[in-house]
Amino acid sequence: MPAPAATHGLFAATPDTSTIRVGIGGWNYAPWRNNFYPAKLVQRRELEYASRQLRTIEINGTYYGAQKPATYAKWAADTPAGFIFSLKAPRYIAEGRRLADAGKGVSGFVHGGLAEMGDRLGPILWQLPPSRPFDADDLAAFLDNLPRELNGQPLRHVLEVRHPSFLDERYVALARRQHIPTVFTDSPDYPSLADLTGDFSYARLMRSADNVPTGYVPAELDRWATRARDWAAGNDIDDLPHVAAVEPEAPPRDVFIFFISAAKQRNPAAAMALQSRIDAS
Repeated sequence: MPAPAATHGLFAATPDTSTIRVGIGGWNYAPWRNNFYPAKLVQRRELEYASRQLRTIEINGTYYGAQKPATYAKWAADTPAGFIFSLKAPRYIAEGRRLADAGKGVSGFVHGGLAEMGDRLGPILWQLPPSRPFDADDLAAFLDNLPRELNGQPLRHVLEVRHPSFLDERYVALARRQHIPTVFTDSPDYPSLADLTGDFSYARLMRSADNVPTGYVPAELDRWATRARDWAAGNDIDDLPHVAAVEPEAPPRDVFIFFISAAKQRNPAAAMALQSRIDAS
C-alpha cells in the first residue's frame, strides 16, 4: 500500500533545515480519526501519516515505561528523513525518593534501545512530578548522571519542573551550569518560567480551546510564531515570565514547541497552523 497522501498539504515535500519544529503529543488519539487522519486510515499507519504533516512528535508512551529496541527502530522507520521525536523519560525515574539515586534507571533507559532511533532521536524530556520541590544538591547529582552522548552522538536533555519552589534564581543558575534547558509550560496548573538555561528552547502549550478550529485564535498563533523566531535567533523573550534577569543575545538555537492536552482534538490543527506561520516568515 502506498504512503497516505498528505491531505493538509503543508509538509508533503522533504522537510527543510528549519530549526523550529512544532508538533503534538503522541499520535494514537481516537478523536483525531475524525478531524486529522484521513477516513479509513488504518491505525498502524497513523504515525506514518502524522510525521508527514508535522516535524516533531513528543512520545508519551515512554513515560509509562521504556520500550523494546525493536519498537524504537520501527518508530524511526515509519518517519521521513528530517523528522525528530522527543521522548518523555519513564516516570519511575523522576518519581523516586531521591533523584541522586536514579543513575541506574537513567542508564537503563538511555542505553536500553534509544540508539535504534538514529537521527530521529531528539530531546529527552525529564518531567518532575508536582510533589517534588527544588533540592539543589539532589538535582545537581541527577543532572550529573545524565549521559551527554550515545554511541558518539550528542544527547539533548530537557527538564520540566512542576513545583512552585523551582521559581528560584538558584534553580536557574544550576540549570545553566549544567546546560540543561527548562521547559516553558504554558499551563494554568504548573509554574511557568521562560528563562533560557540551555542551548535549545522547548515549550509545551496547554491552552487550546475546543471552540477554536485551530486551538488558539489567530492573534495568539501569530504571537507564538514571533516568539519561536526570537528563540531561534538566540533572543530571550521578555514578555514571558522569568525568574532571573532576561539573558543577553545568544547564538541561534533549535526550538521545539508542542501542543499538549487541553482541547487535544484541536492540537494537530494548532501545530500545523503555527508551523505554517513560521515557515511563511
